[in-house]
Amino acid sequence: MDTKLTLKLDKFVIEQAKEYASSHKRSLSRIIESYLRSLINRDNNNEESNFEISPFVKSISTGVNIPADLDYKSEVLNHLIEKHK
Repeated sequence: MDTKLTLKLDKFVIEQAKEYASSHKRSLSRIIESYLRSLINRDNNNEESNFEISPFVKSISTGVNIPADLDYKSEVLNHLIEKHK
């Protein structure tokens, strides 16, 4: 449901925003709505990503650093070959 909103902005900003909206074939209202939605979503994502890791999960951490170039497929293959000798 769309609701009317009145904003007080600098005249130059309004003129530039209207030109921008026109050049992108969008209404100024839709551009502002998209921007506000992106702010809300970004804040929601930040809240979700700031969760606390439980003590149990911390306790099962191995502390082993795995090299970035590790070929895990060959490691699994080598393990299986050794296991089934």
